[in-house]
Amino acid sequence: MPPHQQVRLRGDGLSLAADIYGPTSGQPVMFFHGGGQSRRSWRGPARRLGAAGYQAITVDLRGHGESDWATDGDYLLDAYARDVEALIDRLEAPVVLVGASRGGQSALVGGSRRPGRVALIMLADVAPAMRDEGIDEIRAFFAASMKGFRNADAAADALSLHLGRERTADTSGLLAAMRRGEDGLLYWRWDPATVRPEFLHPPSEGEALLAAAGRLRDPVVLVRAELSSIVTDGSVALFRELTPQLEVVVAHGVGHMFTGDQNDAFAETLLERLRGMAGG
Repeated sequence: MPPHQQVRLRGDGLSLAADIYGPTSGQPVMFFHGGGQSRRSWRGPARRLGAAGYQAITVDLRGHGESDWATDGDYLLDAYARDVEALIDRLEAPVVLVGASRGGQSALVGGSRRPGRVALIMLADVAPAMRDEGIDEIRAFFAASMKGFRNADAAADALSLHLGRERTADTSGLLAAMRRGEDGLLYWRWDPATVRPEFLHPPSEGEALLAAAGRLRDPVVLVRAELSSIVTDGSVALFRELTPQLEVVVAHGVGHMFTGDQNDAFAETLLERLRGMAGG
């Protein structure tokens, strides 16, 4: 098991919870989870990278997990991107950014604003132009989550129904990602304000992603979900046009939220690219 420490890192005006695996002298690799998730979703790959000698850092996005909630209620994509910029600035060596869904968007925009400070951006089913109809499924999941759940089984049912994830038989692991409300119901560990309608794919988000893709000069890898309801062939074609250095890898037989809470399969693709960067 690689060395592991829990830390607090400074984002843009707030404190973010993070776990660090592996030696602090290793190549820094930062992981950012999707909306409604937490840093624990990247724990498997981070442990693998830490054991391989990398400094793997998993971060709770603002308003998620154990990170601070935004006192000003700002959960637009630009706010998440500013946090990424602040995290990049604290590191001396160029960093690898890895992100799924909202975390991938944040890495794309924030990383694009720090040219030369990013060694690689690897995205899990994230592109500049996202299919809005596909995001309706995520909106439905968030709407169901706002009502709370009687127990972990009900939460697992919602995950399966709205996000197309296989219904897990053992729901005990979900409890670590939930909190008990004053009404006795279970809620996910995120600020309810993060899923207000104005933060779920507004026009400003698309504009920011397109601008970021056009700015990027650092290496980018898109791991595209074969069955994605959000990233289309047109999305990928536009991404290639805006970011000529883009490399696309297809994750076969999975949908948009394929990272979920178990991203171990993603780790091997990432390790291959990191070994390639090191020339071995």
